[in-house]
Amino acid sequence: MPSVAPPPREVESICLLRLSALGDVTHVLPLVHTLQRAWPGMPISWIIGRAERRLLEGLPGVTFLEYDKRSGVAGMRALRRSLQDRRFGALLQLQVAARANLLSAFVPARRRIGYDRARSRDLHGLFVRERIPDRPGLHVLDAIGSFCEPLGLVQDRIEWNLPVPADAHDWARAQWPDDGRPVLAISPCSSHVLRNWRAERHAAVADHAASRGWRVVLCGGRSTLERDTADAILAAMRSPAVDLVGKDTLKQLPALLARAHLVMTPDSGPMHIANAMGTKVLGLHAASNPARSGPYSDRRYCVDRYDDAARKYLGKPAPALRWGTKIEREGVMDLVTVDDAVAAFERYVADHGPALRQAAPAP
Repeated sequence: MPSVAPPPREVESICLLRLSALGDVTHVLPLVHTLQRAWPGMPISWIIGRAERRLLEGLPGVTFLEYDKRSGVAGMRALRRSLQDRRFGALLQLQVAARANLLSAFVPARRRIGYDRARSRDLHGLFVRERIPDRPGLHVLDAIGSFCEPLGLVQDRIEWNLPVPADAHDWARAQWPDDGRPVLAISPCSSHVLRNWRAERHAAVADHAASRGWRVVLCGGRSTLERDTADAILAAMRSPAVDLVGKDTLKQLPALLARAHLVMTPDSGPMHIANAMGTKVLGLHAASNPARSGPYSDRRYCVDRYDDAARKYLGKPAPALRWGTKIEREGVMDLVTVDDAVAAFERYVADHGPALRQAAPAP
């Protein structure tokens, strides 16, 4: 069969602007790969935050331009000076927050493509001249993917290919023996604290998994919140767990999550990193809508109490809310019960065969 010719190149170079967060930048990866498949060798630059750059460093064919949000307008001017001899064919303004909108004004580009009006905020429309199609009800990844459409492309394949070096996989393999026991990794903290679940509830699900023969691994960053949460989980557990909180790097985290069979976490960066690595996720949702921001590939093992939260805190069902509404209220995650999470865990076990169901309990 004759090969299909690539579509004509609409622009000579592309700049992506998406500063944060760790989960959201994984949603940009399929767009990058769509652009690269259509136009091999297209110069692509990406204005990105510091931690997010560390996660994605080594992504082939992409030049990262780091912006430290603590640098404010001075940092924006420095970025503009670094780009004074360049003019991009298109800026894809993938973030609507006020800081990102203002930063985009310092980026020289012939075309400036942003979100549709329904998803715009913080004066986003003042900084763009073209908009993506207005399609309500999309997952964040699909909304980002539609940024290629004004350029004449369609994102019809989802690939992440998160750049993880071999030594990161070597480190992950050294953390527990490859003895056939299934692994539940628990990443208990989101940067949005009102999305986080109680430590004793994590512990109860961990003990249930351990009673079914699973190894439990705790992971997380170096913040005081994450260390205190992990300590509270370990104190409440009856079973032992592998404690890796604060011990990995951003390059090692994807490799660590890839070794797990199932990752339990609230709506967080590790949720989306695990999904990008092909690991199933037991997502804990009440403050956010999993249909919009849950694990993209498979939400069968998520707990969804978003509608309950909408009715309790906003007085209306979830379908009546503006798409993307967050319900980050004190106590909202208490709507997610231990029984909910155990049932989600058992759905995973039921779907993955006798080998998991018959795993011998740890001695």
